Amino acid sequence: MAKRNVTVTMKADYEYEAVNPQGNKVQIDMYDPEKKQHQSPMDLVLSAVASCASVDAVLMMKKKRKTVEDFKVETEGDRNDGVPAFYKSIHMKFILTSADATEEEFAKVVKLSVDKYCSVSASLSADITYSSEVVKP
Repeated sequence: MAKRNVTVTMKADYEYEAVNPQGNKVQIDMYDPEKKQHQSPMDLVLSAVASCASVDAVLMMKKKRKTVEDFKVETEGDRNDGVPAFYKSIHMKFILTSADATEEEFAKVVKLSVDKYCSVSASLSADITYSSEVVKP
């Protein structure tokens, strides 16, 4: 079983930094839109699922020897009104610019990418465990 880890450290009340063992950093904030400088944790969920599915979709289209001139995913999450404000649904619109790809083959690739190969979409229903610890200064 392969394990991954990230350490999240508070920078200010609404600002955090996530770092993986390789030293790659992601800045996170929970400010209101007018003060926002970074993605929120819920933005990062959408970014993670869309980028995860994108990699496989692009690679599969290239394996089919199709040109990929441009590619993007417009992602929208519909959140619960209460607390917690989890995503009730997530919709991803995959947009491929290609002179030789067909709608049918791209739709099949997208389905495989999201439903079979994307680790993030599969993780959205994962069992989550936790522990806590207080360190005295």
